[in-house]
Amino acid sequence: MLGERIPLRRVKTVRNTVSGKNMLNNCLKEHAYRLSQISFRGSNLTTHPLRNIRDMLYVGNITIGTPHQEFQVVFDTGSSDLWVPSIFCNSSTCSVHVRFRHLQPSTLWPTNKTFSITYASGKIKGIVWEHPSLPRIGDLVSTDQLFGLSLVEYGFEGIPFDGILGLNYPNISSSVAIPIFDKLKNEGAISEPVFAFYLSKYKPEGSVVMFGGVDECYYEGELNWVPLIQVGDWIVHMTGNISMKRKVIACSGGCHAIFDTGTSAIEGPSTLINNIQKLIGATPRSSKHYVSCSAVNTLPSIIFTINGINYPVPARGYILKDSRRHCYTTFEQNKVSSSTETWILGNVFLRLYFLVFD
Repeated sequence: MLGERIPLRRVKTVRNTVSGKNMLNNCLKEHAYRLSQISFRGSNLTTHPLRNIRDMLYVGNITIGTPHQEFQVVFDTGSSDLWVPSIFCNSSTCSVHVRFRHLQPSTLWPTNKTFSITYASGKIKGIVWEHPSLPRIGDLVSTDQLFGLSLVEYGFEGIPFDGILGLNYPNISSSVAIPIFDKLKNEGAISEPVFAFYLSKYKPEGSVVMFGGVDECYYEGELNWVPLIQVGDWIVHMTGNISMKRKVIACSGGCHAIFDTGTSAIEGPSTLINNIQKLIGATPRSSKHYVSCSAVNTLPSIIFTINGINYPVPARGYILKDSRRHCYTTFEQNKVSSSTETWILGNVFLRLYFLVFD
C-alpha cells in the first residue's frame, strides 16, 4: 500500500522571474535532462511530460498493446482506474477520440468483468481487458495490467483527452483492478513508492509527472508533510481554516481537503462558494461567475491553512480567461456527499505548490 502523507511546497516560479528560469535550466542541464520521459539509472525515477490545456487540464501520452497504440490521458489522483475508449464504443464522444483497436494487438484477451465509473463531468460503462505487457508510461511497463475499455460514455462532450489513468488507492477502483502505480511498485519497476506533479501555467509545455522519486529541480526549500486521514484516499484534515483579508470565510471548525489532479477548479460546499463569489464581486453568467479583468490585481488572496501552514491562492491563480478573454473565477460547487465540510483542491491550487504523493 502507499504511504499516509502528502507533502506540499511552493513551486519554483520560473514563469515569473528570469533568475528562477535560469536556475531551472541550469539544474536540468546539470542533470542531463531531456524534456521527455527520463529514467535515471540507479534511482528508477521516471519523469513524464504533460501538456497544459488552457490551464484547466494536464494530459500525457501512454501506449497500450502490441503494436503500441498511443492515447492522451489525464493522470488523475481522484480515481483509481485506467481506461480508454473501445473501437466498439458508439457514443458520439468516442468518435472524436482515439479508440483502442483490440482486434489488432496480438496478445490481448478479455476478462468477464464489466464496470462503470461516474465522474463529476460524466459517466462511462465498459469491459475489463488484460494484456501481458501494457501499458507504457515512457519507459515504465506494467505487466499483466487490467484496464478498462469504455463502450458507452455520457457527458464527456468536448473533452480534450482520450481516457483517464487513475492514481488513487486500490480500494476505490470500480474495475477491481490494481491501479497501475501500485502494480509498478509491486513489480519493482520504481525504487520509491512516490509520485509527484509539477504543473505549469500559461504555457502548454513544462509540466511533468514523476514516478519513483522526486526531482528537486522543480521546487524550493523543504517539503511540508501532511498526514492523510486514512490510507485509502488522498484526503487530509484541515485543522486550520480558509481565510480572506484575515477573516475566516470557511472551514471554521475544521474540514476535509481532497487533492485532485483530475479537477480543474477549487470546489466547496455551495453556500460557502456562493459567499466567496460575493466577497470578490463575481457575477453569474451562464455556468460561470465573472469579474472585471481590470480588478484582478486588486482582488485578495484566499488562504488555505493546512497542518499549521498557510497556502495562499492569489487572484491571478483563481481567475482565468475564457475564449473571449473575459475573466471568470475558478470556484465551483462540489458534489461531495459527506457530513463533513469538504473541499476539492484541483489544478488551480496544485499548480502553485509542488505536490508529492507518498
